[in-house]
Amino acid sequence: MSSNWPDGVGQIILPEIDSTNAEAARRAPGLSGPTWILALRQTKGRGRRGRDWRDPEGNFAATYVTRPGGPPEQVALRSFIAALALHEALVTVTGRPDAFALKWPNDVLLNGGKLAGILLESIGHGAQVGHLAIGIGVNLRAAPPADAGAVAPVSLMGETGLNVTPQEFLACLAPAFARWEAQLATYGFAPIRQAWLDRAARLGQPMIARMVHDSVTGTFEGIDAHGALQLRTGEGLRAIPAADVYFA
Repeated sequence: MSSNWPDGVGQIILPEIDSTNAEAARRAPGLSGPTWILALRQTKGRGRRGRDWRDPEGNFAATYVTRPGGPPEQVALRSFIAALALHEALVTVTGRPDAFALKWPNDVLLNGGKLAGILLESIGHGAQVGHLAIGIGVNLRAAPPADAGAVAPVSLMGETGLNVTPQEFLACLAPAFARWEAQLATYGFAPIRQAWLDRAARLGQPMIARMVHDSVTGTFEGIDAHGALQLRTGEGLRAIPAADVYFA
């Protein structure tokens, strides 16, 4: 492990598995503490709402599995921790802070293209989350085909020429995640919210939020104290807790 690896956090590196989040669910009962699970090849990765997440060889596929306290809505704020940690790790390996931006709810953009995605899944039953799996995929080496209407994917190598291995990237991501998680535990969500907004893509610009049974177009004004998207529409400010977002 890297000398900067966070204390008390485990690391499992596997040559090939179906999904790091699925592996997290299988291993969670036997883990003694928070653990990163990295797959050098992932064959059945998943995105939001059950979508396929395609992983060309050399890309980053990992899951952080932990046992957080608190109600589900508080646990879900760790998606913002993951986004900030990803941003920090990417700036560390590239030295290009202005190239990256965060897209609500769970993407990281590089030069305006989708570079990384985050997927949170709870492992447990009832009102309390037993374990939380935070799956992270990063196009380190190659970008998958674009989906119609979505932000076109890009790769780190394609945009910067840098060849970063999954192990090297995890060595930067894990300590960054630990630092941001400690800030959340110490100071609450308010400074995390502001840090995320400081890195947000298209703030103040038109945006379309598509829910299961509704679609809202408005100006992106930020996120509220619970992490919901805030859109200014003709009817006023609307908070949207979950949606797929498209740039207008």
